[in-house]
Amino acid sequence: MPAVQQRIDDFEAARAAVPAAFRAFFRIVEAWKLDNAQARTLLGGPPPSTFYKWKAGEVGTVGRDVIERLSYLLGIYKSLQLLLPDPEAADGWVRRPNQAPLFGGRSALDRMLSGNVADLYRVREYLDAERGG
Repeated sequence: MPAVQQRIDDFEAARAAVPAAFRAFFRIVEAWKLDNAQARTLLGGPPPSTFYKWKAGEVGTVGRDVIERLSYLLGIYKSLQLLLPDPEAADGWVRRPNQAPLFGGRSALDRMLSGNVADLYRVREYLDAERGG
């Protein structure tokens, strides 16, 4: 299969998984004790009406940016669960100050709430490296 077709197929598979990804995302929001404004920021700042539809399970067409953000966030959550098997420690890690150069004494959540998808990527990359991956 040509590489371009494979990327299209992979994207379509990801798009089909979006409703489940949103359900998982909103469980993460609860576990991390985020408010709606923080959750919206992590998703790229969708309009409130769109956000509340997603929260209610009404997921229509979602852009590539949101799919990418969901993927990073789910990966961050999974990495934390693997690194810190105690759920409270894993969920609390995102709020704790971190002296790693990436965070500069701030929390991972502070970094992720910049609104830039690149910051989600960097946090995910950091955790993957901590896992040895």
